[in-house]
Amino acid sequence: MADLLVTPPRGGARAKEKAALRINYQDLKAADKIAGALMILISSLGGCSPGRQRTVICIGSDRSTGDSLGPLVGSYLEQLSLPRTTIRGTLASPVHALNLEKHRVELGDNPARPLVIAVDASLGKPGSVGLIEVGRGPLMPGAGVNKHLPPVGQIYLSGIVNIGGFMEQMVLQSTRLHHVLEIARVMAEGLQQALTRG
Repeated sequence: MADLLVTPPRGGARAKEKAALRINYQDLKAADKIAGALMILISSLGGCSPGRQRTVICIGSDRSTGDSLGPLVGSYLEQLSLPRTTIRGTLASPVHALNLEKHRVELGDNPARPLVIAVDASLGKPGSVGLIEVGRGPLMPGAGVNKHLPPVGQIYLSGIVNIGGFMEQMVLQSTRLHHVLEIARVMAEGLQQALTRG
């Protein structure tokens, strides 16, 4: 069921509090709802213009089960032919704390100024686990594990993979892979629909 978020999750959190659509990944229409929300945001930021390039930057590491959500989404998307869209961050070539700034600089130096959609895992309250959040504005990667990384993106997509608040690194490492794979699949389907139509 979709609703509005007013409290940011831990990890993959937004730089500023803004309303966000929240969708349970088990909702049979989850991918369609994500696509609909993304299409509205992409259109409002000029991402549907014929010449406008889009970049999906999928943040995370394949060294931690919970944190592999972003690279899994990137790997799914990389196999597709999405119009005017570049994918950064896959299982083979992840975007993480050690190379995020390099990717940000490259995006900033790109004369085409692509629309950037940031994808990341996050931690939340027990009742929020399994929710996918879509919203306008940047992500603050690593916030849930007390890493101070720069904000990324004009649109964010975040999957709450586990509970936050205590020993976040251990929580991310002990997150069930099946759970993360299912959330990643739904997020990738929503992105595919939105980026193909828009």
